[in-house]
Amino acid sequence: MQGTIDGFNYGLVTPLVAYLMACLGGALGLRCTTRSLLVTRSWRPGWLALGSAAIGSGIWTMHFIAMMGFTIEHTPIRYDWLMTFASLAVAIVMVGVGIFIVGYRGARGTALFTGGTVTGLGIASMHYLGMAGMRLDGQLTYNTLTVAVSVVIAMAAATAALWAAGQIRGFLWSVGASLVMGLAVSGMHYTGMAALEVHVHGTADPTSGGSPAELLAPMLIGPLAFLLLAGVVVMFDPLMVAGQPAGVPMERKPGVPARPEPPRRAHHPAHHAPHRTRRPLVHRRPRTPQNR
Repeated sequence: MQGTIDGFNYGLVTPLVAYLMACLGGALGLRCTTRSLLVTRSWRPGWLALGSAAIGSGIWTMHFIAMMGFTIEHTPIRYDWLMTFASLAVAIVMVGVGIFIVGYRGARGTALFTGGTVTGLGIASMHYLGMAGMRLDGQLTYNTLTVAVSVVIAMAAATAALWAAGQIRGFLWSVGASLVMGLAVSGMHYTGMAALEVHVHGTADPTSGGSPAELLAPMLIGPLAFLLLAGVVVMFDPLMVAGQPAGVPMERKPGVPARPEPPRRAHHPAHHAPHRTRRPLVHRRPRTPQNR
């Protein structure tokens, strides 16, 4: 029989908290991406890796907090631990690929399209791999068209967020980008859930997997740690707030404004002194007396 799906078992609490977690991970991750564009190549991989971990952890946490409010009538739900944490690894790796492309090639043109596409596919892969980790006495099926729409939403919004992060226009600009990133993750999640149909076989409790409550505690450790890290980084690194290089950039790289050239002084030709008119030479007789 077909199970009745309820994605809002706790009302708007889980969607709002999940959205905030996605925005939190996106804010830190995109800010690290912006910061990487203002440093030399030796420091750039560290900032990009931190941004990838932040965004990946944020969207993973958003997914499973939202799943706390997901229930199916007449059957309990459990989650496979290995598949659940594999979805986290996939999210971090694929988001990292997209961020590294934008970090090294710039947030424009082909690089932006490729980075946004890979990042969006990472968000979608995390979602559906996490759904594959569900354990219940039934079968999950998806509407192909709705799944395709959810993937397009993820790619489009991720591309917009990476473009905004690459503009280097200050902290508020990156906050707006993180809101777009959170919207991408949440929109993709609930669109994908709308494509789901469950055919329940019975009411037996699955023999393997952990309950959503058992997964909640470890999931909250990541966002809280990143929240603390974001506060420390913003407090001690003014470039994270201003988004502008404090000094002269060390090198020219995509996405970084070139160093403004100092105004050149106008070259005024030297004033030549007026030419004096030379008098013609007159041969004068010597004044010494001559012998006659």
